[in-house]
Amino acid sequence: MTPELHRVIYCSRGDIARDPSRARGELQRILAISRKNNAAAGLSGALIFASGNFAQVLEGPRAALEARFERIQGDPRHRDIKVLEFTAVTAREFPDWSMAFAGDLTADQQDPLAFVVFAGAYAHRASGSSAAVLGLLHGLVQREDIWSFA
Repeated sequence: MTPELHRVIYCSRGDIARDPSRARGELQRILAISRKNNAAAGLSGALIFASGNFAQVLEGPRAALEARFERIQGDPRHRDIKVLEFTAVTAREFPDWSMAFAGDLTADQQDPLAFVVFAGAYAHRASGSSAAVLGLLHGLVQREDIWSFA
């Protein structure tokens, strides 16, 4: 029996280094650990860091997803976490990525589209925000194929 797939989409305000080289190193560490741990847990997804904020789609078996999200909630690099969606799904949106990444590496760069998506996600009535985040990540991952730190 295959475990039922679930998806969580959330945004958080990033609390990582403001210095570009330190932020880059921090993001490299986050991605390396996430890719390893997610692959082992059967999770897939995509992450964006833009305008000092994170948005992430994580998908996989419910128990693994809940355990990973509990860790994220306890991570001091995330604050003001806002869950936009937690739902059962029939298929993965990012099946080929243990953690795809797109976004800027410094808090001072402003991506206009990401800014609008994050502003909507944190609005009092954020209807449609999960679809906006999902669409943004799909567009960026497909356009960039994946941002590499090699």
